[in-house]
Amino acid sequence: MYENLIANVPTDLWIGGKWRKASDGQRFDVMDPATERKVASVASATVGDAIAALDAAEAAFPGWAAKKPRERGEILRKAFELIMRDAERLAKLITVENGKALPDSRAEVAYAAEFFRWNAEEAVRNLGSLSTAPASGARILVQHKPAGIAVLVTPWNFPAAMATRKIGPALAAGCPVVLKPASDTPLTMLALMPILEEAGVPAGVVNVIPSRSSGKVVGAMLHDPRVRVVSFTGSTEVGRVLLRESADNIIKPAMELGGNAPFLVFEDADIDAAIEGAMIAKMRNMGEACTAANRFYVHENVHDEFAKKLTGKMQSLKMGNGLDEGVNLGPLVNKEGRDKVIELVEDAVSKGAKLLTGGKTPDGPGFFYPATVLTNVPDSAKMLNEEIFGPVASIQTFKTEDEAIKRANDTEYGLVAYLYTKDIGRGMRVSEKLDFGMIGLNRGLVSDPAAPFGGMKQSGIGREGAHEGLMEFLETQYVSVSW
Repeated sequence: MYENLIANVPTDLWIGGKWRKASDGQRFDVMDPATERKVASVASATVGDAIAALDAAEAAFPGWAAKKPRERGEILRKAFELIMRDAERLAKLITVENGKALPDSRAEVAYAAEFFRWNAEEAVRNLGSLSTAPASGARILVQHKPAGIAVLVTPWNFPAAMATRKIGPALAAGCPVVLKPASDTPLTMLALMPILEEAGVPAGVVNVIPSRSSGKVVGAMLHDPRVRVVSFTGSTEVGRVLLRESADNIIKPAMELGGNAPFLVFEDADIDAAIEGAMIAKMRNMGEACTAANRFYVHENVHDEFAKKLTGKMQSLKMGNGLDEGVNLGPLVNKEGRDKVIELVEDAVSKGAKLLTGGKTPDGPGFFYPATVLTNVPDSAKMLNEEIFGPVASIQTFKTEDEAIKRANDTEYGLVAYLYTKDIGRGMRVSEKLDFGMIGLNRGLVSDPAAPFGGMKQSGIGREGAHEGLMEFLETQYVSVSW
């Protein structure tokens, strides 16, 4: 069933503009989470392959950095157009290796492509400044230079978008990259390489090295003095490890880490709008997103209505193979992910949570878990402190605004929070008091290439998207000059 789809998808390492086997010949299998069947086998890079990729990036750096910003921008713009040309093929490939339903995959492809269009425009906006020093009268000339080789480490939940969100600004800034995709979902990024080549990206500017030896491969690159930026999206636990590794060479870090997003529904909220926003915030990519609503805090006066309507929406979702017509809830990415969701739900129920729908693992192949709603979730439940990363909504009530804010902030994470209220004054007041890098005010979706994506506290360092995303790959240089 996969032959036609993957017939033209490369499965080797992309280094210096050429496909090559792993130096030790090792490969690993990529599985379809809906069927548990093998889709393809992919070359597994060694440390030696990673160094070879850095060699290729080093060779490509001077030429790419010297290109006029408009030239780099036009290549990125062409890449956007080619991705949209091949959008349906790429969407199906995402569904096969990630599991998400095809409509979700189509949305991801469009989102992924947009990072190239946005950064095609940002490439020409690397603007400096000129001023006069107040005391000495010398001129202060400030310019921004490409930082150098960037190592990019991407997750499996958005195999296209999490990569283009990094590649786009890096290339716009003039930096070459070595990308290590997640082992669960390497095919999408490998399929993108011929597209980038067709768009005009020179050999060595983008290198892709899937590997089952992720720690060793990434660690070796972070201890190579040629690497100047590391951009990672993934768990806070792994982010801490990479920060320690990058400290040895003082590598500039950009870290988009874990989340524990609260979703606040005040008594004056438009409940139907809040339900629509909740379904987006909770169920995008089956809940396997760092931005997923993890904790629902609903005012006690509207709790019953909200819980009833959310349960009805969750029950209406059709679960199955993401390639099948009408399916909007695919499997989780792997057995480990599903087992964690099962454990968290069982823990909450054992401590007194009430199951309104779902909660029962279906029979048969595939890592499926039904859309699940829990209410009366006790504070001791693990799912209130850990990312669920699955299609499970946990609901608690609150009485006052101050209580809602306090409970929302009671987490080490600070990526995104959502809140619904018809009172714009309350909305802005509460937003200012929430310790999160992003706020969805009467919106269930905050991700946008034109917006600075990132978190506070244990949710990361730096921003992706907007102009801030470009700056992560630039170094500021000041020249003092008199004339």
